[in-house]
Order: sequence, then C-alpha cells, then structure tokens
Amino acid sequence: MAGGEAGAASLPPLQGLQLVQQGAEARIYRGRFLGRAAVAKLRFPKRYRHPALEERLSRRRTTQEARALLRCRRAGISAPVVYFVDYVSNCIYLEDIVGSTTVRDYIISIQQNGKDMSNLLLLAEKIGETLARMHDEDLIHGDLTTSNVLLRPPAEELELVLIDFGLSFISSLPEDKGVDLYVLEKAFLSTHPNTGMLFEALLKKYSTTSKKSSPVIKKLDEVRLRGRKRSMVG
Repeated sequence: MAGGEAGAASLPPLQGLQLVQQGAEARIYRGRFLGRAAVAKLRFPKRYRHPALEERLSRRRTTQEARALLRCRRAGISAPVVYFVDYVSNCIYLEDIVGSTTVRDYIISIQQNGKDMSNLLLLAEKIGETLARMHDEDLIHGDLTTSNVLLRPPAEELELVLIDFGLSFISSLPEDKGVDLYVLEKAFLSTHPNTGMLFEALLKKYSTTSKKSSPVIKKLDEVRLRGRKRSMVG
C-alpha cells in the first residue's frame, strides 16, 4: 500500500502538467485544465503520520484552502479561480496567473535598480487595504509573505492577487489577525531590509480601511512584545 501511495504521489495529477515547485506540504504543477492555463496543488502523504490521520488532515486543509479562495472572491478580493477540487488525491486545480510576478521579486527589483520608491509606498498601501478587507471577512491567511502576493501583468499597475491559503482558517479573534500581520512583518523585514517605512504605510492603510482594526493593532503590539522577549531569552 505504501509503495502504491508513493508512486501515485510522485505522478502529475493530470498528463501534460509539469512540476514547478516542491514544498513541504505540496507539489505545484503547471499546465492546462480543460483548455485553461492552470496550476495544480497536490498534497502528498506524510509517512510519519498514521494514514487515517494523514487523510483527515490533508482533506481538511484542502477544503479550507478551497473555501478561503472562494471566500476571497465573494468579498471582491482578488485570488485565483478554483477550477476543480479532487478530494481523492487532495489536489486543487486553480487559475494560473500567467505572467505574474511576486511582490517579493518586484520589491527586490525596484531596490536593486534604484527606481523611484514612491510606487512601493502605493504597493504597501494596496496590500494593507487588501489584508484589511480579508480580515474583515474573518479570514486568516496563516502564511503571509511577500512571496504569497502576486502582481498581475503589467506589474506597475499593482493589481494584487493573494495566493497559497494552505494554512488559512476562519477566526474573528483580534489575536489571530494580529499574529497574521506579525508573520508578514517578520517576513517583510527579513526579506526586504530597510523597508520599515513600507510596512508602516501598510499598517496605516490597514488601520484606516478595516472596520475592526483597533483591537487587531493592539494585539499586534502585544505579539511584537512577546516576540522580543523570546528573542532576549534566546
């Protein structure tokens, strides 16, 4: 049985799809699905887990991701279209945002080329506005980084697309939303040094856009303090 599962997990979900990324939780394939440019995200079994537990966890995360993407789109937040969810193989077939670039690569490109930083301030504000709308829907992303936000082409128009909701969940708690922002802040400042002003612009826009921002920002400050204390203790 184990050998069969390993063989199945190593194959593309559909013929003609090419493996483009191997992550800790899933493999990402790119190709076409029913004639449309598509990305397939295939969760593969973890051998260290009991098979029944693994199946429940994989199915739950697949379901949560699909629902999060649909929740975003219903709220007017740009996210890939869900074409199909295969609960047998725990694979989601999504719209491929053809020609897109990650916010991570866009920021690095602007910094390296010495271009006008004013566009990055506008980008930060757009991210803050988008995350405010997402949190007002009580949707927690769970893995916010600048690699999980895309820019549709042409990138200069700053049309954002949120991706990778594999760790997402629903919560109205300010604590969970504050932690979501803290994860982004840590990833943002470690990936993009000397961009504190950008994240501050992001938070300011978040605060003015979200109807529930006050307790969230308070919790963010508490989470920051806990993070500093852990760093001091080592």
